[in-house]
Amino acid sequence: MDSATSDTWLGYERSPSSNDHFGSDHKPIPPRIPLLAAENFSFNAIPRSRNEYHYDNYEIRVQDILHRNCSAVYELASPFDPTLRSMSSELASKIAADLETRLSMTAQRRKRCSWNLTRYTYSQRDDGHDIDPLDKWIIDILVWIGWPEPTTSETDQNGSDSNYDEAPNDYSDRADEIAPSFDSLLLFVAHHVKEYLSERVAAGPLKAEDCRLILPIANEEEGDFYICRGEYDYYKSFGYTECGMFPLSCSVDRQAVLAHHCIVADIEIAAYEDELDGAVQRLVERTRTIFPNQHNRRFVWGLITSSRTIHAYIFGPDGIWASTAMDISGAEGRLAFISLLVDWSLCPVDRFGFDPTVRYVLGKTAGDTYLEIDVHETDKDTGHVDKHTYYSKQCVGAAEHLFGPHARYFAASNSLESMDKPTLLIKDMWSTSSSDTVDDTHKSSFLNVLHAEFGQSSEFGGSFAQFVSTGPVYITRGDTVVVDSTDTAFVGLPDTSQIRQHGCTVTKWAGKMISAADNPSQVVIAIANAMVALNEAYEKCKILHGNLSDRAIQFQEMADGIKGVLGEFDYASYSGDGTGKVPEILLFQSIRNLERLVEPGARGMRSREHAQALNTRLDDWESILYVICILGTFGINKMERDTCAQGDSDYPMIKTWSTNHPHSASRYKRDFMSSSRSFNSCITRCIRHEPLRRLAEDIHRVLFLHPECQGAMISLEGVDPLVLRDAFEEDIVEEFLCVVERHKQVALVTLSTTEATPTTEAEPIAGPSKKRKRKVVPTTSPMMTRSRASRSQPKV
Repeated sequence: MDSATSDTWLGYERSPSSNDHFGSDHKPIPPRIPLLAAENFSFNAIPRSRNEYHYDNYEIRVQDILHRNCSAVYELASPFDPTLRSMSSELASKIAADLETRLSMTAQRRKRCSWNLTRYTYSQRDDGHDIDPLDKWIIDILVWIGWPEPTTSETDQNGSDSNYDEAPNDYSDRADEIAPSFDSLLLFVAHHVKEYLSERVAAGPLKAEDCRLILPIANEEEGDFYICRGEYDYYKSFGYTECGMFPLSCSVDRQAVLAHHCIVADIEIAAYEDELDGAVQRLVERTRTIFPNQHNRRFVWGLITSSRTIHAYIFGPDGIWASTAMDISGAEGRLAFISLLVDWSLCPVDRFGFDPTVRYVLGKTAGDTYLEIDVHETDKDTGHVDKHTYYSKQCVGAAEHLFGPHARYFAASNSLESMDKPTLLIKDMWSTSSSDTVDDTHKSSFLNVLHAEFGQSSEFGGSFAQFVSTGPVYITRGDTVVVDSTDTAFVGLPDTSQIRQHGCTVTKWAGKMISAADNPSQVVIAIANAMVALNEAYEKCKILHGNLSDRAIQFQEMADGIKGVLGEFDYASYSGDGTGKVPEILLFQSIRNLERLVEPGARGMRSREHAQALNTRLDDWESILYVICILGTFGINKMERDTCAQGDSDYPMIKTWSTNHPHSASRYKRDFMSSSRSFNSCITRCIRHEPLRRLAEDIHRVLFLHPECQGAMISLEGVDPLVLRDAFEEDIVEEFLCVVERHKQVALVTLSTTEATPTTEAEPIAGPSKKRKRKVVPTTSPMMTRSRASRSQPKV
């Protein structure tokens, strides 16, 4: 591929992974999201994707969120500019006409020419002349969509047809036939797109940076396309490939170099028409790896191709939409697919699902690559919208789920010169419109109240994140500027009643997340300081946090010790006002917060009104217990999470907390918290650090084993110990603070007597693209974008 270091969306190579691991019992495990090139922005400050301990909405049923036969899917790929729309339609018609002509001519020529037209022997004709590349692609396409039925004149003297490939009789053989043929169709279209658009660019006013080529990705280890080995109760091969966007100057060929943030769509192969449902499930697994790997992705396209049809899919925050079938065995279906590819070549990047306000800027070396992030702020008095551009080399939290808010966190600075010493934390998130988090006033009010109360305090000054700005993200829609939301992104798609708004919140950056600590003592001290500060916020301001997680607590290493900093007050509320919302990510939520999401009348559940009234600060203390258990089990930094990724069969119980169903998650947690024996045998035995294990055991004893309200299981008489626990809230909080203070003092002594164990030095984002070497032996390089393990095929 031609080098193009000036292009802001090229320049990353993918590497194989050594994490192609299956448990010894040969049961499928969830695909892992690797650390990715764009997150190389300082690996010691970035947690491994929590899909290591999230089953990532695994219990979501695909059929519950899949909307089939949506013709509006095609419209979402069309350019906004009427001139470009007309150009796209004209070009698609020309390409389709040329394709039909060549298909017909090649089929006729096959009967009388002197060279063999099978896929694997078409490099030269019998007279020694090379076959035109377009003819090669046409032959591949014909192998896929089917040759015309042979006539008597086409058979040899024995009555057999020697020029026809044998029909594959195996699933993997059939997938092997479809994948390269599909790639050839992409190349055929790209060839014409390049010729046509290059002429238009030369004539003006079309700009080269406003158009692109859609090309297939060559996965070298398996040849020209990738066959993924999935392990169920038996081995099976599934065809799989990808297509990406490349500059107009790029050669029309399968690209061995992939910019991970340039993937247009994952492509799943269904060998037979009746296997489409299985292909959809596999496509879900493929696509879920894109959001953590592409920090500027709003939604994702996908394609499923079979022996006769192609379907386009759009993956949004709350659903999947499938297009009507494009029957490539007929001219009309081929025209529809060509029109989609040409639209992709001309549409603005936000039609791909990319965020134009988050841009990759590539330098000549890996260390020169960074992100430009536009944040909009609206003046409350004048309504004027100001745009501020920040610069980041550190993504300290990637989007982890295929569905949901897609929250991302960037450590950033105001200038290019200070990127290595970030001072700001940018949170980019899609919030539901029904949530208070969409309200900018709500986002800032709690932090402003805390800053006013404790800003001058010698003990708690700096214990809470300092608010800078918040506001919605604005993008261009043709000639107008609109607020980015699912309402504007998915116009015409059915069942988009839940509106999400895209927004950014900026706060001061403390220094590190607790999920990037050097040693467990830092985690203990940071948590202790943060929880003491939160208790003080409750005592003086009656504020409940509501969203404690491994991303809510930062810490700063100062001359006089470690200072915990508490942020993420998007879901905060005042005690007793009943306005607190439950976050969408349920992993760290307390049992009662989970049950607030359960429909009234579910077995063993209290009414929603009852649960709402009983929300207390004990729910925050319970959440911090789950944070400790998760970090202690899966690792407090990237190095440990990489180690635990090699095998995860030793701690399956804690993964049950990550179910997407609040009822199931609350029942699991009630079971594990019901006794010290259950908690220790199922949870703490897997915590690798002794300080965290002891802290978890003591907090569990304080919260769930109070003499007057022991356990967490609802009795046969309907008595809930968590309800009884409210009467002893003051005693429990007092003992809780004593516990964390005692463990903090032990951690301080440990830090003063031993050296902190350093993490590995961070890798930069990534440099310009380099051609990958063809190696079969996998590596564990953090430069990989998506590992082979993340492409495995577990059950959905």
